[in-house]
Amino acid sequence: MNLPELGAFLRTRRDRIRPADVGLAPGPRRRVPGLRREEVAQLAGLSADYYTELERARGKHGVQPSAQTLAALARALRLNGDERDHLFHLAERPVPPSAHGPSAHVQPALLGLLDRLSNTPARVITDLHETLVENDLARNLLGRSPAHRGPAASFVYRWFTDPGARERYPAEDHPHHSRVFAADLHAAAARRGGDAEVTRMVAVLRRRSQEFAALWDTYDVAVRRMDHKKIVHPTLGVIELDCHNLLSEDGRQRLLWFTAPPGSRGAEQLELLSVIGTQDLGVSDGTAPERAPGRDLTPP
Repeated sequence: MNLPELGAFLRTRRDRIRPADVGLAPGPRRRVPGLRREEVAQLAGLSADYYTELERARGKHGVQPSAQTLAALARALRLNGDERDHLFHLAERPVPPSAHGPSAHVQPALLGLLDRLSNTPARVITDLHETLVENDLARNLLGRSPAHRGPAASFVYRWFTDPGARERYPAEDHPHHSRVFAADLHAAAARRGGDAEVTRMVAVLRRRSQEFAALWDTYDVAVRRMDHKKIVHPTLGVIELDCHNLLSEDGRQRLLWFTAPPGSRGAEQLELLSVIGTQDLGVSDGTAPERAPGRDLTPP
């Protein structure tokens, strides 16, 4: 691994970003033209010490960033596709597919919109419902994302195989969500042309879940674009919200955000989310980048 080149590349990408570009306040006495190391670490969900070692190319045995860490850094530094691939090459890691999977490169247009949704819960997910990046309010609403890999990175997969995945939703709404997830997955499978990833997921789900198998065999197809949801929050109780979806041009990624009518109880509860921490809020759908030892800084 070319640590000096990797560190220099990270440093130059950090210098070109202004705090406002990633939703951070400029703050007083800023001595660097772009982001501070601590800010990049926070955005990527890494410890400041770990990121500093990575950028300065130092450490006892050399820093060995994982693919998830590299993907998180690419998002934090707003790298384009070529820059993201270059980062993986410098770290001598296989470049993962850019369009899907928990290490997917977030499409710049969706990431730019997410940066501007500072007052509403929002996240970017893949067409298999793998969380790529989310803001603090999304974590406060739905809980910290678990660090799963493989099929379990998909919330649709966990919905039908892990009862704990349904805890945030009232039991009477489970049949509706099951139908929506199965129909949306049908659409994703057709759009992907039956690639190996989605084919394996469907095969396993059919074996493990009678509910999924029955719904799959109805052949209902519907891309989820908008839905009304009740979410069971451990502190605020049941929150009624509208969930909106904006799909990327190729349909492989989508931006989700939650709203409530002005003056409604849901709107009041959303305002309270900004002052509620995530320490004891459990887990939700998606994956989180691996964190190096040190302070636990949550990405946006």
